[in-house]
Order: sequence, then structure tokens, then C-alpha cells
Amino acid sequence: MKKNPFYSGAQQLKRCSGSPGVKREEQGRDPFSKDYARLLHAPAFRRLQGKTQLFPGAESDFFRNRLTHSLEVAQIARGIAARLNATDAKTHFGRSAEISEELVEFAAIAHDLGHPPFGHNGEHALDELMREHGGFEGNAQTLRILAAVERKLVRPRKNGPSSSSYGLDLTFRSLAAVLKYDHEIAQVREHHSSLQKGYYTTEATLVRKMKSRVAPGLPEGERFKTIECAIMDIADDIAYSTYDLEDSLHAGFVTPMRLISALHDAEVGKEVLRKTNRGLTEAGYEPAINVFELVSTVLDVFHTVLPPTVTTLLQSKKSEQHVGPETAVLVNREAWLHDRRYCDDALARSSLTAERVGLLIAAVELVPNAEFPQLSSVRMKRPELLHVEVLKHLNYELVIRSPQLAVVEHRGKELVAKIFRTLSESDGSLLPSDWQHRHMEAKKKGVSAAKRLICDYVACMTDSYAAELHGRLFGEGSSIFKPL
Repeated sequence: MKKNPFYSGAQQLKRCSGSPGVKREEQGRDPFSKDYARLLHAPAFRRLQGKTQLFPGAESDFFRNRLTHSLEVAQIARGIAARLNATDAKTHFGRSAEISEELVEFAAIAHDLGHPPFGHNGEHALDELMREHGGFEGNAQTLRILAAVERKLVRPRKNGPSSSSYGLDLTFRSLAAVLKYDHEIAQVREHHSSLQKGYYTTEATLVRKMKSRVAPGLPEGERFKTIECAIMDIADDIAYSTYDLEDSLHAGFVTPMRLISALHDAEVGKEVLRKTNRGLTEAGYEPAINVFELVSTVLDVFHTVLPPTVTTLLQSKKSEQHVGPETAVLVNREAWLHDRRYCDDALARSSLTAERVGLLIAAVELVPNAEFPQLSSVRMKRPELLHVEVLKHLNYELVIRSPQLAVVEHRGKELVAKIFRTLSESDGSLLPSDWQHRHMEAKKKGVSAAKRLICDYVACMTDSYAAELHGRLFGEGSSIFKPL
């Protein structure tokens, strides 16, 4: 790697096994390219195609899944990195400063690996079952998958024994790129405690080692989040507020007027305002004054709710009393058609998302850390951040919390919990043969290690595999020839 303030120090390019990040014979291929290739070929990455993003894939092949979402986040993240390399990075850190676009892309395609089947309800099901054994959380599981769950034979020392105990054996800097929350999740929590974000106790030693190599000399308790992770995080928010919204428009769950109407609902408006202001405050901006500022934001995104034909019609009347029944019908019809435009017109939807993604990428700016350039951050300018926060939280309230999706996720939560309990009670005998061997090794370390192994197996499942296994375990499917 060339001298670069973002990547100074060879230790961060070492792999978990202690092997060097790149061999002499692999000229032209840096350590991050190798890490990217290892992840791209990993089963955990392929399984993302079978995990729901927002709407179940069986409903329509238009809807995104976790794999296509991750690829879109990667494209946005790479665009942000490229723009910062051409502007802010060199301004703050000199001509040699350049963020690795490949590492940023790695972080983006890895960021959802830890999501279990059936989304957040599957996550809550596993966390409830693991509260006395280290908990469960999607981001923590992502790090664990890369560092321990995935299997790759490596030889740590010359002529030494091969081992598969290093996950994909990635560089410390690549692993740091997925550490969104620098917090160790408690090994034992109260029964009714809420889900904690962070990393598991099982990866605590790895995280300490990672920090010492990526940011040597960082004072204890100081914020640790690499520039690549920060870019991935903001790219994920952009994707949520544009592509998830596009799916919701296509499904007919929302329209521009439905979004505005929801903000006038006291409960929804209050919650969206609270979450939006939390995001603005965390970025160092003044909070929104009231719900009406959020309404103005929706109007800005969709340019106008009333079509030009309606505006012209109303302006042509000298006063409200001249608007007769025929005109009123015409106005209502035009307004309804315009409101449905983004649901019925694919070109209008794609034009909206393309325009918004470009504007949002251009609004991202570098927040430099002079002492630790590798821990520099990014933030979006306030108007664009307001757009992202409002639409992200509105979509959550109107779509993810809708009765239609709540039914699907509730069913998934029960299904995940039942599979976990059954596999645990079987003492590993219902696991595939390779996982049975790993379970026997885990039992030697104690109950928590064995539970964690079962949790790893369930979390790896796609939605369809979990549903099929549930059927085979409980009588809906009876084939004894199809392997687990």
C-alpha cells in the first residue's frame, strides 16, 4: 500500500491468523482486494439473496432482498468515497490522502451478513433466547460471521498446521470496517431488557487487537469507528430512504399525500419528529422545529403534491366561489392521478430515486480527525439529512409497522424461536454433520458456547430454508433424503 494517512501502519494489514496481508507474488492485488474476493465467494454473502429486505420476495420479483440492497449500498458508498477522494480528503490530509474505494465497498456488501431470517423480528427472537448467553444483534453477528463462523483453511505460520478457526482470515482493517457499534454486549441481561447494539463477548479479544492495530495509541474510551464504516453507514441510510421508499411506492403502501397525511397523525408525526431530531442532533445540527418542517421536506422531495394542471386551474378562478362542481371533480381527479403517479409509473419512480441518490451523495462531507485520520467521519448537509431522516422514519412507521408486514414478521419470529429451541433440545443431533462436529467442540467450552453455535446456525438461514426446516421438523414436510 502506498503511503497514505488513512492507512499508515502495516499492522492493520495483517490477518487474524498473523499471516501477512498480501504475498509478493500477488502483485497488483492489495489486501483489501483479496478480502473483497473472499467475501464475494462466501456462502454467507450468497444467502443474502434469500433474506427479506422490506417486502417478501415471493410477492414480486421487483422487490429488493438483502443481497440487492447490499449491492446498492456498495454502489452508493463507492460513489461517496470517490467524491471525497476528489475533494475533501486531499484538502484536509494532502495529495497522498485517498480512501480505499474497494474497502468501502467491502464494508457495504458485508454490512447485512448478520441479519437472521425474517428481519428484525427474527433478530428479536434470537436475542430473547440468548439473553443469558451473550445476546444476539445483527451487526455483532456480521463481525462474528467474518471472524469465526465462515470456514476457510489457512496456515498461520510457514509449514504450520492448517486451521479454520479464523473465519475468512481477513485483515484487521477490513474487520474494523464493519464495527458500527463499539460496545461489548453484556453476557447476561435481564429478561425484559431491550436489544443491545455492539459486539459479542466472544469477539471482545479480537476487537481489542483490532483497535490496537488500526488506531494504535487511541485513548481508552475514545470513539472507534473507521472512515470506511462511517461511509457505509451513511450509504445504508441513503438506500433506506430512497430504494426502500421506491419499493413501498411500487407496492402502493405509500403515496406523497399518504406521507403528508401520516405526519398530521398525532402519534406518527410525534414519533417521526422525535427520531428525525435525534439524527439531526447526533450530526451536530439544530433539530426540526415542528411537524410542518417535516411536511415541507416531503414537498421538497416530490417537488409538489398538486400537479401544474390543478395549480393553473385554481389560479384561473378569481375566487373560491367560482370553483363549480365540474371544476372540483376535475381538480380532485388530477390530484389523485398525480398522487398515484409514483405507484403506477416505473419511469417516474426510477427518475425520482436516481435524482435523489445523486443529490444525497453530493451532500456528504468529510469530518476530519487530524490525530487519527483513519477514524475520520462523514456527515450529510442538514437539508439533505433532513430528507433522509424524515423519509426513512416515515417509511418505517407506515410500512414496516403496517399490519400486513407485522403478520409476516410475527409468524417469522415464532418460527425462528421454535427452530432454535428444538435444535438446542436435540443436543445438536438435528444439525448437519459438519455443524454437529462444531457443536461437540463448543460444548466443551460450556453451555453458552453451545447455545452460540446453535444461534450461528439459525442466523445463517434464509427465510425459505427456515420455513422449510420448520415444516420438516414439525410434520409439514417428511422427506428423509433431502440433506439438512
